[in-house]
Amino acid sequence: MDDLLKFLVARLNDDNHAYAYVAQTMGGEAILDSHLPMLDLIEQLARDYRAMDLADSRSAGLAFTLRVLAQSYAEHPAYRQEWRP
Repeated sequence: MDDLLKFLVARLNDDNHAYAYVAQTMGGEAILDSHLPMLDLIEQLARDYRAMDLADSRSAGLAFTLRVLAQSYAEHPAYRQEWRP
């Protein structure tokens, strides 16, 4: 799961940089307003999972959620098919 979390956080960072570029060059404030909070929330889920005891009854559900969210990057060359939920 650690590799999936690293992959997901790296993609979120890439997206944050891409959205910032769009906002600076094309005036895409609406994109920033709608997408950056969502990216921040996904990153928070990844941090929560890392901090969570695997014995916590919520860990399986959160792991599934992170796998589903990572699917949005399935076309990325570093995505692994074994991460599919």
